[in-house]
Amino acid sequence: MSNAEVNLLNNVRIVLVNPQHPGNIGMAARAMKNMGLSQLYLVNPKDFPSKEALYRASRADDVVEAAIIKNSLKEAVSDCSLVLGTSTRERIMSQTILNPREAALKITTVFQQEKTAIVFGCETFGLVNEDLELCQFQITIPSIKRYSSLNLASAVQVICYELRMSCLEKEIQSEKISRTTPLASAAELDGFYNHLKQTMIHIDFLNPECPRKMMERFRQIFNRALLDQEDVNLLRGMLSAIEKNR
Repeated sequence: MSNAEVNLLNNVRIVLVNPQHPGNIGMAARAMKNMGLSQLYLVNPKDFPSKEALYRASRADDVVEAAIIKNSLKEAVSDCSLVLGTSTRERIMSQTILNPREAALKITTVFQQEKTAIVFGCETFGLVNEDLELCQFQITIPSIKRYSSLNLASAVQVICYELRMSCLEKEIQSEKISRTTPLASAAELDGFYNHLKQTMIHIDFLNPECPRKMMERFRQIFNRALLDQEDVNLLRGMLSAIEKNR
């Protein structure tokens, strides 16, 4: 693997939310190391540290032992500019849905300089709506509808494989762009959304007693826009001016 590939993959972390079985953590770590990824984040794992996880890792012990544990998904992705959630769940208001190959291409071309998190839900029910709201994109593995549930580690393997294959592509993708301003981090976006909510309450546009789906709709709009740091500063400046004039 070239130095360029290593540097690119070092920007990508795999985040497992509420993993229930330590064996899946180990097998996910093995899948990651096979494809050149090393950053593993665990959100509230049920059984970890675990000998079973190390056994299933099969010489990917270093990935397991270096895993970073967080109490919430928000904490796990707070410094990431790009967050993609893996889910087969269809929602009325969903993010742009990508297959693994499309997602890998975006990560390794358009967003290659950004810290990126790929999020996987727990084995029993996957990612909940609150988790997906933190994501700009949704990744869906196109399995057959009558048996669409993949083992957690298998899903991680599919995504890591596509990332690896995308890194090996020799031709520069036509959609590759250079960014002069970094994308806003998840923490910066969260601060903006909280500011937006308070301003809308202040100007009587949002009723906190009956919010309906308004904030979720605004999140969808701005997540699609892929705001950078200057965008967030401009929008928050506008909100501050609105509050001052009010």
